[in-house]
Amino acid sequence: MERMILSILVDNTPGVLNRVAGLFSRRGYNIDSLTVGETNDPAISRMTVAARGEPDTLEQIVKQVRKLEDVIKVFVLGEETSVYRELVMIKVQADSRERQDIISIVDIFRCNIVDVSPNSLVIEATGTSSKINGLLAMLDSFKVTEIVRTGIAGIARGADDFEIDKMKAKK
Repeated sequence: MERMILSILVDNTPGVLNRVAGLFSRRGYNIDSLTVGETNDPAISRMTVAARGEPDTLEQIVKQVRKLEDVIKVFVLGEETSVYRELVMIKVQADSRERQDIISIVDIFRCNIVDVSPNSLVIEATGTSSKINGLLAMLDSFKVTEIVRTGIAGIARGADDFEIDKMKAKK
């Protein structure tokens, strides 16, 4: 099975997320990760969708997403030509003896501690999925009480960008 990351530009209107996610569920495709947010044009949102499947299946996903009415443009983000990031917040139970060990791990992974209470720390980390998974593996010997992951966000490297005005004109 291969992994594919799609960057989908859509009209920022009610129901678009439901229609795109519905396409995946109706066809029996699983979404590994989904993030959505406005672009620099408030009328357009960018959806980053990660999915796994056989090459033929992934190709069908792209074709079917492109057919949706609210979809402006679909980009397949290649690993070599794109930058991916994910945000995670991790709440770790920590007494005074464990704090320094956790802080050492946080420093190694270049993360931030964003909240401290007498019994816990909240760690914020941004990076690739493998970095996040590595951090979680290192924290495995501590009591992790909550994890919140955003999912993958991705963008093409270099000058491979889009011009919203040109895309609106094509639509």
